Amino acid sequence: MPADDAAELWKLNQRLLTRVMNAAAPQLEELGLETKEFFVLDEVDACKYPAELTRKLMLPKASVTTYLRNLVDGGLVRREIDESDLRRHRLMTTPEGQRVRAKALEALAAEFSTMMARLDERDRSELRRMLLRLLEAE
Repeated sequence: MPADDAAELWKLNQRLLTRVMNAAAPQLEELGLETKEFFVLDEVDACKYPAELTRKLMLPKASVTTYLRNLVDGGLVRREIDESDLRRHRLMTTPEGQRVRAKALEALAAEFSTMMARLDERDRSELRRMLLRLLEAE
């Protein structure tokens, strides 16, 4: 695939994701979340330590620290000392964090579904197949 085709596909994908996130932003704000805070909240259970979140989300450490502070202050994430290494803090979502994450995912899914409704079932299945194929290496 020529580089300019790949670049165009990447930009189109980014535009789609941005459009979905912008459309869902008001619902996220009602839940007390900024967009990037949602991404942090969504990964807390998979990445138990701040450094893991920084690597996985490719965000600056200072940004992740700020987002985590907001999530902790909002009662959505809890920090605990890691008993196996007292220098580290382990993260976990609170029950309220799990509820907010689920509501945020519902809002994002609703916005994405609106866009996907423009495709017929065959095209949606093909898109799902292609996305899964692209992500196989993870």
